[in-house]
This record gives sequence, structure tokens and C-alpha cells, in this order.
Amino acid sequence: MQKAEVISTNAGLRRTVRLGGGLWESLRIALTSLRANKLRTVLTMLGIIIGVASVVALLAIGNGAQQAITSQIASIGSNLLTVFPGQQRGPGANAQSQALTLADAEALARPGALRGVAAIAPVFQGQAQVVAGANNTQSNVVGVTPSYFAVRNMVLARGEALTDVQVRGQRSVVVLGSNVAEDLFGLANPVDKSVRIQGQTFRVVGVLEAKGGGGFGSLDDQLFVPLGVAQRKLFGARSLDSASPRVSNISIQVASAEQMTDVSNQIAAIIRERHRLKPDGSADDFTVFNQADVLSSLNQITSVLTAFLGAIAGISLLVGGIGVMNIMLVSVTERTKEIGLRKAVGARRRDILQQFLIEALVVSLLGGIVGLIIGALISLGVGLTGLITPVVTPGAMLLALGFSMAVGLFFGIYPARRAARLRPIEALRYE
Repeated sequence: MQKAEVISTNAGLRRTVRLGGGLWESLRIALTSLRANKLRTVLTMLGIIIGVASVVALLAIGNGAQQAITSQIASIGSNLLTVFPGQQRGPGANAQSQALTLADAEALARPGALRGVAAIAPVFQGQAQVVAGANNTQSNVVGVTPSYFAVRNMVLARGEALTDVQVRGQRSVVVLGSNVAEDLFGLANPVDKSVRIQGQTFRVVGVLEAKGGGGFGSLDDQLFVPLGVAQRKLFGARSLDSASPRVSNISIQVASAEQMTDVSNQIAAIIRERHRLKPDGSADDFTVFNQADVLSSLNQITSVLTAFLGAIAGISLLVGGIGVMNIMLVSVTERTKEIGLRKAVGARRRDILQQFLIEALVVSLLGGIVGLIIGALISLGVGLTGLITPVVTPGAMLLALGFSMAVGLFFGIYPARRAARLRPIEALRYE
């Protein structure tokens, strides 16, 4: 009777190995083995979990940083070109550079001078002490025209923007950035109240919505007065080589992104002619700042940094893979007799190889899924700090999970092949 039972058991095992020994049966055996050694399974998955969580979190932070930079650059205006005085592109700078003047801005704004331009806004700015009652703050005072508010995508929270009448009449009116308004008036409405700039009284006509930093500093920390008021009444912007008053820069909004390069070349040609400079640009005393070029360069930098962060996190996944291999080798050693018995009743090499590879893949898959959840939670936690908003993308999650499974498969091959090569007789004799 006992002999019959043994024969029956062996026959069943053979059927399990040969007839039912497909993928699903190997998966069932792998899950049974992992459940039987829960602590070892968790410790094996730990390296994978840490690696996947690191990849997801760091890629999310890198993507968030890239998105934040793009948003900040876009916030200063769309399709924006800005002309600055001074050569900033190399050692051939003009030692006697001519200042940009209001006449330069007027030449660019002349009908037909530039093709593809939506608006032009000359700017003059300087630092000044601003006082309101017992409160005061040091702020950047910016002299602008009405078109500046549209060019820089500025939105009013209260009151109104500067008007053509106020700018042409050089009225003593001011629009406050949100931080300046809060510093001077707290939560009170500043509209129609007075502030003193350089000892002169100005009436507040508007307050900007909070916008944050941009390519030229935070608009929230600035205040805006009519261009002529800043040039003549506050800072004295006379040019030494021209009757026209100086400007700090000239902002140009281009009609479409495709025309940015063409308009930039047109601007350079006009200013070179006005400043009597060489047509080849070798002696330029100005610089045309192209928002699109800067945005592209910053995106390239942040993309490289994001990839670098992901690569660093990937190293921890490789370490986790080594952990998988070590634990699987221990498992092979402990289960030597089981392997010998299975081969003795008909299991082939590929059956044993398949079983241990599936065990490695299951460990990597489970560890990867847990790592994805933890990585997403870490990203959420970083976002709650308000420092940066991480962006978890499906692509990053699939990359991390796929890489974890590839690592598990790679580092599971050696233990699986070692198990598959065991000879039945030697395995059964193993103590």
C-alpha cells in the first residue's frame, strides 16, 4: 500500500512538472515558495522597493523643476524678445557702447519698421525707497507704457493699469506689485491711497495679482509708474550721446513663435544702423534676449539633470538586483533536495530554470509595485512642502517598473542556471 502511494505521489509530481509545468504552474510554485519564507521575501524586495521609489521620486522632482522653470519663463510674457544695452556675447564688446534710448524704441515701433510684432514696450527702472505712512520698503521702480502690461502678461487684482493719458501726461500714479502692496498696506485696499517715492507723492491706481519670479526678478516686488515720470522726475535718465532719454531695455512681443528669429534679426539691423555699427554684428553695443532660446537651453539643462538623478537612483536598483541574486542563491542551496527530487521524477532543466526565473521576476514585480506607491507618496510629500511640485508621469513609472523587472531577470539568471544544472543524484545526497 505504501509503495502504491509513493508511486502515485511520484506520478502526480511528474504530471505537475511535465504536464502542468507551464507558466502558471511555475508561478504557483514560486508564490508558494515566497509565502513560505515571508521575511526573506520582504528583505529581498527591500532593495528593489528602495530603488524604484528613488527613481520615481527623483524623476518626479526633476520633471517638476523643469515644469516650474518653463512656467516662470513663460510668465514673463509669450514670444518675448528683450533688447538690452551692452554686448554680452563674447570678448569683442564695444568699449564705448551707446545706451539704448527712447528714440531707439520709437524707431522699432514706427509703422512698417518691423514685421510680425504685436507690441513694443520701452522700460526704465531704478531702485528707490517707497513710503506709505509708517511703513517703507526698498523696491524696484519701473517706468513703463500701457503696452508693457500686455507684453508681460500682467493681471490686475485691484484697480486698473496705467493708461495712455496718464503716461503721456506724466501723471504721478503708480501700480503696485502684490508684495509691495502687502509691505506698505497689509491687507487693506491700497487703491486711491498715496505713497511717496523719492520724496514725491504718487496715487495708487492698481495692484497686480501675485505672479512670482520671472526672468528679470519677481514682478511682485516691483512698482510701475509712467515711463516719462521714471526717466525725468525720479531718476534723471538723460543720455550722454543723445537728446533722447535712456531706457533700461525694450520688450518686444512677437506675433508668433515661428517669427522670433526673423524679428530678432530685424531688430538688430535697425539698431546697428541707428548706432552706426558694423552690419556683421562684431561690434554690437546691445544684446537681443530671445525668450525661446533661453527656455530651450534651460529645458536641455533640466532634462540632463533629471536623467542624472534617475541614473543615480538606478544604481540603488542595481544594488537591489544583487540582493535578489544573493537571496536566490541561498534559496537554491536550501532547496537542493527539492530540485533533485523534481528532476528525478522528470523535471527538465528548462522547468527548473523557468521556476527560479519566475520567482526572481515575481519578487522584482512586487517590489516594483510597492516602490511605485512609496515613490508617489514621497513625491506628494515633497509637493506639500511648497518648495516644488513634483510631476509623476506614467512614463517614469513604467520605466522604473520595467527596469526593476529587467534587473530581477538579469540577476536571477545565474541562480536559476545553477539550480537547473544540479544533478539529481548529487542533489538528493546533499545535506
